[in-house]
Amino acid sequence: MIVPEVDDTVAAVEVDAASSASDTRTRPKQAEPKSAREARYAAQSLPALETSGNPVAPLVREFIEIFPEKVPGVLPPTVEFGMRSTSRPTEAINAFFEIRRRAGHVRESVSPHSSPKFCVKKATGGWRIVHVYNKLNDATIPAQTPIPRKNMVLDTMSGSTQFSAIDLMYGFYQILMCEDDVPLTAVSSPSGMLWEWLVIPQGLKNAPATFNRMVSNLLRPFRSFAPSYFDDIFIHSRAEGDKTDIEVHLQHLRQVFQVMRKNKLNANLKKCIFCAPDIPVLGSYISKEGVRADPEKIEAICIWPAPQDPKELRQWLGLATYLHNYSKNFASTVGPLSQLLNVDATWSW
Repeated sequence: MIVPEVDDTVAAVEVDAASSASDTRTRPKQAEPKSAREARYAAQSLPALETSGNPVAPLVREFIEIFPEKVPGVLPPTVEFGMRSTSRPTEAINAFFEIRRRAGHVRESVSPHSSPKFCVKKATGGWRIVHVYNKLNDATIPAQTPIPRKNMVLDTMSGSTQFSAIDLMYGFYQILMCEDDVPLTAVSSPSGMLWEWLVIPQGLKNAPATFNRMVSNLLRPFRSFAPSYFDDIFIHSRAEGDKTDIEVHLQHLRQVFQVMRKNKLNANLKKCIFCAPDIPVLGSYISKEGVRADPEKIEAICIWPAPQDPKELRQWLGLATYLHNYSKNFASTVGPLSQLLNVDATWSW
């Protein structure tokens, strides 16, 4: 049985498939159980926000259209770009393009171009459709769009006391392709159909840079309190004058929501965090006390199995390097372990 479903950040088609067992040595931390994930998502729904008395609930209800459950069937305002895709489980691919057609993202094509596609089995079961635009990407001049640096994003949030995180979804599908470039994106399907994309598909070389540039430009007037990183927007506030921090924060959220509504940017309400004392930001946690390491990453480092050879030790050290910004004298602490990686070193554990 095929169950079409849109992924959070990548359009996908779910099909019944069992997840393959993961290697407990190379991946000691398992994916979040489905039941726990569903419970966390349910707690982030609008009814849950209202029941818990979260002050952002009235604002979310006012702008509820920017938090759709499914892909909107309306094309966004014009933002241009252009490029091209592959195939496997026939039913999954055909269902994928039918979903995109209904949403107004693709149309039948008579383009002289055609790219392949293939399917990747997802860890949670099902298939993700991947377009292969190798030749088109090879002929594409890379976009020189600056990517925000993590430390700069964190620095702008220093001193704030209220935090929210907005997770944009269907990001690429919210940017129209340049009409002249639409034929270049043509992809074939097992049913014999040729489809071309009206919005940016996954797989184009400059797609991430284009999306990041669009979001950055839209939020430029609010850069002081709403830095962005690709499909993540981080809103932070503090008390100003006679206004409390929560009053200022709700005002900041309203400004961001208005921009999202005007430009048809959609967010995944289940993955958003509102009016919190701390939020995860690019692998770290930030609060009014400052920046700290992500507890889940620390746990993954702690439960890693003892290495049995230099290769496994190198893997662990690569993971543990995450802590170097949070640990005093990190280099000297792991120095003896690093020496075991020398070619002439005798392995002893």
